[in-house]
This record gives sequence, structure tokens and C-alpha cells, in this order.
Amino acid sequence: MKIDFRFIFNKVVGIVFSLMLIFLTLSIIIGVFRLFFMLGELIVHKELVHDYQRIISDVLTLFILIELSRSLVEYFDTNRLRLTFIVDATIVFVLREMMIRLFEHEVVPNEIFSLSALLLVLGAIRTAAVVVYQREKKTMAR
Repeated sequence: MKIDFRFIFNKVVGIVFSLMLIFLTLSIIIGVFRLFFMLGELIVHKELVHDYQRIISDVLTLFILIELSRSLVEYFDTNRLRLTFIVDATIVFVLREMMIRLFEHEVVPNEIFSLSALLLVLGAIRTAAVVVYQREKKTMAR
């Protein structure tokens, strides 16, 4: 009897990714409900700056979760993780951190330069990934 380890691996990865997708979906739903409850806090609290900062941070966190779940959904369609979705989530995460730090006035110039360089590299990686994906698509269509 021959054991097909590749089949077992693919099944285990499929199950793990399914559980991760369920977890991310539940997290997104809970996050959206929390945003609606935070609207009530905006009316009651007098310190708007802190509440707006939390809302912006939570919305950007939801964007990150959505991009990660999109990459998992794409895995089920193609059995590959698309780099563009993962890089998109990373870009949103870095932008989120930059926005929060800038808003709190806690950022130093070296951090701005290093995060900007990171964003430039991530943008280049994303652009290259899209170009490579388009070439692969054209090659497969022939």
C-alpha cells in the first residue's frame, strides 16, 4: 500500500486554510459590529480625537483582514497564494501604522524615511507581481 503524502498534505493545508478563513470571516463580522457600537461612544464621549483614531485604526485593521481572507479564497480557486493580496495587506498595515504614529505625533523623521522606503519596496514588489501574473495569464491562454 502506497501512501500519497502530497494528497494528505493538500488536504491538511485545505483544512487549515478553511479554519483560518472561518476565523477571519468571524473576526471581520465582529469588527464591523464593534464599529457600529463605537458610533454610540462618539456621541457620548467628549474626546473625539481618541475615538476617531480608534475608528480609523479599526477600519484599516478590517481592510487588512479582508485582504488576507481574499488571499485565502484565491488559494481555494488556484491552489496558490497570490502575492498581490499578501503585499496589499502588508501595504495597508504599514500605512495604518504610519497614519496612527503621525496622528499621535510620535513619529521621528528616521521612521518616516524607513517606512517610506518599505512602502516603495512593497509597491515595486506588488507591481512586479502583477506584471508576472499578467504574463503567466497570457502564456496559459495560448
